[in-house]
Amino acid sequence: MQRALGATSRQLFPIGLGAMPLSIAGRPEPEQAEATIAAALEAGVELIDTADCYCLDDDFGHNERLVATTLRRLGRQDVLVSTKGGIVRPDGRWESDARPAALRAACEASLRRLQCEQLPLYHLHAPDPQVPFIDSMGELARLREEGKIAAVGLSNVSREQAELAQRIVPVTTLQNRCNVYAKQDLRNGLVKWCEQQRITYLAYSAVGGHNGHVRLRDDEVLKTIANRHDTSVFCVALAWLLAKSPAVLPIPGASRPASIRASASATGITLSADEIAAIDALPDQ
Repeated sequence: MQRALGATSRQLFPIGLGAMPLSIAGRPEPEQAEATIAAALEAGVELIDTADCYCLDDDFGHNERLVATTLRRLGRQDVLVSTKGGIVRPDGRWESDARPAALRAACEASLRRLQCEQLPLYHLHAPDPQVPFIDSMGELARLREEGKIAAVGLSNVSREQAELAQRIVPVTTLQNRCNVYAKQDLRNGLVKWCEQQRITYLAYSAVGGHNGHVRLRDDEVLKTIANRHDTSVFCVALAWLLAKSPAVLPIPGASRPASIRASASATGITLSADEIAAIDALPDQ
C-alpha cells in the first residue's frame, strides 16, 4: 500500500504526519511534541509536513526548528521533510507573500532552520492574489535549478493553477484540504488528474481539521463503520481517503503520540465498496 513520491522512485508509508499542531496555539510542551514525532516514526511514518509559518506570533520558524532538532536527536535523516513558503504572520495574522524575492528569502531561511543544503520537498503554501502565479512558480523553478530545492510542491491550488504550474516546473506533490466532508478535489477531477500526472496528493485536514473533527467524531455513519472494524471514526476517515486513489497520501495532524499511532493504524483497514459509497454520500460542510 506504499505511495510513490510523485514521479520519483521513492516509496513512502501511506500516512504522513502533519506537524502544524505541535507549534500553533494550544501546542503541547516540547517533550510531548518530540514524543509525538518519535511515535510517528516508530509507527512507520516517513513524511513529516511542516512550514515556516507554523508558529505563534513571535517564534516564526518554530515548527521547522522543532522537526529538525527532533530528527537530528533521533538520528533519522532518512525522513522526508516537506516544508512550505509564501505565508507570513504579521501580528499573528496569516497573510500571503509569494513575491519571488520573498519566496527566495523564505527558502533560504528554511534551509538554515532545517540544517540542510537542499530542501527535499518545498511547497508554495498558497497562491498570492497580489502576485502573478507564474512569477511565484518561476522563482521556485529557479530555486530548483540552483539545487536549493529537490522537488517542488503546490498547496491550496485549483486544477487550473496546478496545470499552469506543471508547465513551468515539474510538480511532485499537491497539498489541499480533503476529507469526508471536503470532497471537492475528488469531485472536480483534481485527484484523478494528480494520479494521471504522477503527482502525490497530500490530503491535509484529513480527519476534519479544527472544526470538522467534532462533527466527524459524532457522525453515525462513520461510527457504524468504525464499530464494524473495531476502530475509530478517524481511522475510518483515513482508510476512506486511502481507498479513493493510489495518489492520495493523508497527512493528519497530531499533538499526542497516541493520535499519530492510531492514524498510522488506518493502513490496516480495508473498507467494503458499500462502506466507501456510504462515506461518499456524506454531505460536504
